[in-house]
Amino acid sequence: MPEQLPADYHLLLQDLTARIRSAQYEALKAVNYRQLELYWYIGRQILARQESESWGKSVVERLSKDLQHEFPGIRGLSSSNLWRMRSWVLTYQGKDNLAPLVREIGWSHNIVIMEKCKDDQSREFYLSMAAKFGWTKNILIHQIENKTYEKYLLNQTNFDQTLPDQYKNQAILAIKDEYQFGFLELADQHAERDLELAIVRHIRAFLSELGSYFSFIGNQFRIEAGNKEYFIDLLLFHRRLNCLVAIDLKIGEFTPEMAGKMQFYLNVLNDKVREKHENPAIGIIICKSKDRMVVEYALRDSRQPIGVATYTIKEQVPEKWKNLLPSPEQMEKHINLIQQLDQQQKNADND
Repeated sequence: MPEQLPADYHLLLQDLTARIRSAQYEALKAVNYRQLELYWYIGRQILARQESESWGKSVVERLSKDLQHEFPGIRGLSSSNLWRMRSWVLTYQGKDNLAPLVREIGWSHNIVIMEKCKDDQSREFYLSMAAKFGWTKNILIHQIENKTYEKYLLNQTNFDQTLPDQYKNQAILAIKDEYQFGFLELADQHAERDLELAIVRHIRAFLSELGSYFSFIGNQFRIEAGNKEYFIDLLLFHRRLNCLVAIDLKIGEFTPEMAGKMQFYLNVLNDKVREKHENPAIGIIICKSKDRMVVEYALRDSRQPIGVATYTIKEQVPEKWKNLLPSPEQMEKHINLIQQLDQQQKNADND
């Protein structure tokens, strides 16, 4: 007969599995850090010799060939990659707020951010977010091309006035100003029910567009008040915020009445659906268009946390953003907030 396993064998297996995976992850991080240190050194040497000895294209190409001959089979020593190392150093050297961040993500991620982002503020945002959420290269490219940075900076919510300090900042960063629903494959003219059903059919893409930590609970979620029943278009849960998220979908322009309806939904959710250990529910009204001043007035005195966003079903860069983008100081504030939240989470994980 086979030997009987100890009662706590499975607990031991789980513990050892977790520790091995953690050790593998830390080893990969260490290798990545060393690789980036090497690339930084190479780029700095090329840049310095260009300035002092007027190195040209032919010298760098020769250096690449000699290095590949010396280290056959090692990737990353092509002449084009050596030039990227030089550009990388040129982009970040002397910038104390950016240089440490580049070592938190992979080389391919660094190339994407360096080449696709045109200013330090947007680079800092994507460096922080890619490290914080573990974005793959393809997800990072999608986020940049989808203007995620601009959409976070321009979002309209009343969370500052309606949520507790301990998680209002995280909630602000969970809401975009505009969502891209091109994956729904809807015609320009569509009904609200069509929009809802298309989202449910493409729920994975929808949750990815919303951002990290959202989970789907249901659509046409039924609630009761008095002797009547009401239905919330979409009900989600945000794991990091530990709260229900009610979404109301509108195919027209935002009106103040929509905020009143969302307040009603949130009141009922908090009284009848929310669990005792959960934070207060928040609401997101996603509509086809909005007047930003109307939104500000509608949310000003609301006692419930509500955000108002728009959606588009075609890739485009809205002209309205050109005059609405915050100042560099405001951008820096948002990015610092992301880093503070990340550090708080790391401290909590270590406690």
